Amino acid sequence: MRVLIVYASKYGSTGEVASAIEEVLTTRGKHVDTHDALSAPAPTGYDAVIVGSGVYVGSWLKAAASYLETHAEALRERPVWLFGVGPLGFDDPQPAGDPDQAPTLVERVAARAYVTFTGALDRSRLSLVDRMITRVVKAPDGDFRDWGAIRAFAHDVADALETGAAAPVSRPSAPVASARHAAVDAGGRS
Repeated sequence: MRVLIVYASKYGSTGEVASAIEEVLTTRGKHVDTHDALSAPAPTGYDAVIVGSGVYVGSWLKAAASYLETHAEALRERPVWLFGVGPLGFDDPQPAGDPDQAPTLVERVAARAYVTFTGALDRSRLSLVDRMITRVVKAPDGDFRDWGAIRAFAHDVADALETGAAAPVSRPSAPVASARHAAVDAGGRS
């Protein structure tokens, strides 16, 4: 079974999450190709697709959202899962909630699920503007990614592919109900 993972990452955290998902799927016997959204191939020829993006100011990065829009028809013809990394909550490393556009993204490609993972913030890697924004919103510095939740998501995707189950996959262990959105994703390392 061929699986395509497409991601958009501003500072690298989302790319690392995509790699962790790839590792699990590969150990489960899937042939996985992982690409940055700017250079990702069309989903034709793949049995399933996972698309993820860093979340900034409550929105996906343009490259990932554009990939979904450009390939919406082909994506609707195969199982698709979506994930976001961040944003970090104010004074709290938990995600500030799913992006407002998540329901639209899910509907556009008939995704089986959308999950939000916590990310990482390393201010030393941020642009000046992003450093200022994270200071204003008091986003906590550090790596808050829940690798167990990320691997569980990947295993749930593999299970669904192996059984043909259409049920949504598990949510990350972190609470994601808050409607607040920090200005920079999972710590500026999305």
